[in-house]
Amino acid sequence: MTIQTESKFQIGKSGITLGVIQAINNSLKKHKRVRISVLKSATRDRIKLKSLAEEIKLKTEKETKYRIIGYTIILIKQ
Repeated sequence: MTIQTESKFQIGKSGITLGVIQAINNSLKKHKRVRISVLKSATRDRIKLKSLAEEIKLKTEKETKYRIIGYTIILIKQ
């Protein structure tokens, strides 16, 4: 039996919705890391990508930090 330490999400053209934030919050209760892939339809601008990561960080219930690798945001629970 393997223990999954990370969960995965995708953000598309709808952007960051209430449902996305709720799903991330639920995931952070069980997992230490959340991997969020930002699709082309959401953005390909690095500045907007960073602002998306900041917005997610501020809206989550848990204390988190983030790291951006390519077009993937990795949230890490503190």
